Amino acid sequence: MDMIHIILDILLPPLTIIFLFLFYPIYLFIKLLNCVRKHLCVENVAGKVVLITGASSGVGEHVAYEYAKKGAYLALVARREDRLHLVAETSRRLGSRDVITIPGDVTKINDCMKFINETINHFGKVDHLINNAGVPQTVLFENFSQIQDAHPIMDTNFWGSTYITYYAIPHLRKSKGKIVVITSAAAKIAIPVATIYSASKAALLRFYEALRIELNPDIKITIVFPGLISTDMTTPEIIKRHGSDFIISESVNRCAKAIFQGVCRGEEYIETPSWIKWFFLVKSVCPEVVDSIFNYSFLHFIKPYFKLE
Repeated sequence: MDMIHIILDILLPPLTIIFLFLFYPIYLFIKLLNCVRKHLCVENVAGKVVLITGASSGVGEHVAYEYAKKGAYLALVARREDRLHLVAETSRRLGSRDVITIPGDVTKINDCMKFINETINHFGKVDHLINNAGVPQTVLFENFSQIQDAHPIMDTNFWGSTYITYYAIPHLRKSKGKIVVITSAAAKIAIPVATIYSASKAALLRFYEALRIELNPDIKITIVFPGLISTDMTTPEIIKRHGSDFIISESVNRCAKAIFQGVCRGEEYIETPSWIKWFFLVKSVCPEVVDSIFNYSFLHFIKPYFKLE
């Protein structure tokens, strides 16, 4: 058995390089044709039923507005019922003919079951599930007063999406629908002072990549990688207070439009802003370079604002 591994260690590197050299041009040509096809075959969401978690503000709120403009029916989910009603009213003004609000907490299994049941009882189906609910983290791992304080981050960011997805799958199979999960650039590039947050988003990425294979071809899955977005959770003021003025944040409107357009084109992955994908490429090809940048930035710009307690 060891001899097999020794042979593979020797043969696979040159064979892989040769394969990529011969195949990659063909692969790029196929991707180009597929990109053209997606831009020509955009999904019409008028009359589609879209369930959005974390819809009371930020990305979830503005994605709801994008769907509303195109005549989709909306089921809006969040904990803040008063905010949900405001988003629902705006969505109706923008063009959605039927909007319901379902207050609740995605970390509670019974609430997730309720979100799906009330949507089905009202509309009779669900076409798109937008898993957007999430919470941020800006604290050194050592500064958690007790490690259990990290649980809510994973409960909301990871389990909050998987619970509701579990109950939505039978209905999405019937409608040949889509699951959209909002992860983060932190899913691919770990962010200091966001250790548990990065882990929760990376868990989402791997979970939904595996689930995509299990559900193919009945249900399509789109995974979104937003960069730093100007929302209620990450405003420029908060960023500046932590000494990260150099970070460029994207407007929530621009982010929501990119997500909506990508979903309607049937994209499997959406990076927004789109330049982030090139940063991911550098991370894959030259991980030491990105690690060096983050190490330097953390030591000189970030760590001084997060004193050990």
